[in-house]
Amino acid sequence: TFKELKTDTSGEFGGLGIEIAIRDDALTIIAPIEDTPAFRAGLMAGDQIVKIDDKLTKDIGIMEAVKLLRGPKGSTVTISVMRESFDKPKAFTIIREIIKIESVKVHTLEDGYGYIRLSQFQERTTEDLRDGLEKLHRQNADHLKGLVLDLRNNPGGLLDQAVKVSDIFLDQGMIVYTEGREDGSEMKFVAHGDGTEPDYPLVILINSGSASAAEIVAGALKDHRRAILLGTRSFGKGSVQTIIPLSDNSGLRLTTARYFTPNGISIQALGIEPDINVPQGELQQVSEDSHFREQDLENHFDNGSEVETEKKVAAEKFRLNEDERDDYQLLRALDLLKGWDVFSQIRSPAE
Repeated sequence: TFKELKTDTSGEFGGLGIEIAIRDDALTIIAPIEDTPAFRAGLMAGDQIVKIDDKLTKDIGIMEAVKLLRGPKGSTVTISVMRESFDKPKAFTIIREIIKIESVKVHTLEDGYGYIRLSQFQERTTEDLRDGLEKLHRQNADHLKGLVLDLRNNPGGLLDQAVKVSDIFLDQGMIVYTEGREDGSEMKFVAHGDGTEPDYPLVILINSGSASAAEIVAGALKDHRRAILLGTRSFGKGSVQTIIPLSDNSGLRLTTARYFTPNGISIQALGIEPDINVPQGELQQVSEDSHFREQDLENHFDNGSEVETEKKVAAEKFRLNEDERDDYQLLRALDLLKGWDVFSQIRSPAE
């Protein structure tokens, strides 16, 4: 188990690709990890696993559940899942794979607007994030109009990586602090001015699958008013666990403290409320084919301007992919950033 734990934080492990916990006495999926068998099968944050193969989960512990879920690459496991929208548990048969996680994914949504997805906080997350930001700056002529930082379904990970990620966007002030029962167990983490990103608009996406280290980042940037949080309330894991290696190559995982956001808020069992609450929804595009415009008239005059052509070229340089066009929360975040840019360019009559 200790070996598997260390493997998890290194970014490679065997299994389905889900983060699980006991919640309300039920084995619950905190978040499926992107691009894994569980994610592709359609498992969702909040799903309750009631059975693994023929074994009911009601009376088993978390580690026994992990052993049942993990197995050799290519083998199958059937899990029965209960979801709020289900009338009865639904069975999912999933083929196990070796899970290799890219904790950072980066690309440009539209010209001037970047997107970074952090799926977990692993040993290389901060380094990969800095590489990704450099890529975005190069793609956008070193002038980002805004950035979406996606922490949805991020189950957490390493505390030091959450602190370093926050430090990238903050130049001073408290990031997070912890309080334990023993004297001297308090820790404080503060931001530094070196290597801080420019002060472009930043929107962070969170949901019920955003937990632990993801909540540290979201809480720090919200309290410092560096970012706007959009989405739904986060998971609410506000405790710090310390891994203590033992002499026989086993380890002890001990909950040693609670962590607090810079404003002194403990999110344990409460979660973080977004600034703008946006539940995930389905989009249905309405066709405008029936609308008639000037350009549809026979013998209409051409505009004669090259400006519109230049705008079209810039717009076609970066395009949202199909999943992004159907992602309601992401589209709301992008609209918020674009509106932010428009308002910043509005001048008063006196000017």
